[in-house]
Amino acid sequence: MPNTVLVDAGPLIALFDKDDFYHKSIKKFMSANNFKLITTTAVITETSHMLDFNIQTQIDFLKWINDKGIIIYDIQQKDMQRIIELSTKYSDIPMDFADATLVLAAEQTGIHKIISVDSDFEIYRLPGKERIENIFKH
Repeated sequence: MPNTVLVDAGPLIALFDKDDFYHKSIKKFMSANNFKLITTTAVITETSHMLDFNIQTQIDFLKWINDKGIIIYDIQQKDMQRIIELSTKYSDIPMDFADATLVLAAEQTGIHKIISVDSDFEIYRLPGKERIENIFKH
């Protein structure tokens, strides 16, 4: 899928929180690129939680997902073993659940590009030691 990328919570939070440090740069980055975004329910949950300062902002975020067509990658019960393995491997960072689901999504979909404001994705590796490339340079 051309221009299909994974997206982490940080950029999503920044899009909807005008006081976020990355708000202007992520808005500019996203509007300059025509990405098809993929994320997980764990990332949506984390983003919604961080936007809890205003219920309307949370609703706007959910409407945006629905209107813009973010693809929600479905994590299955059978995936928990791999998430445990990833969380154990990166326990010194530590890897949170949302990040583990994004690495799992990268492994299973073959999409190895992500939009993130975190440096953690510079550390995480896919099988064969392949990197997930963070395409948001800030």
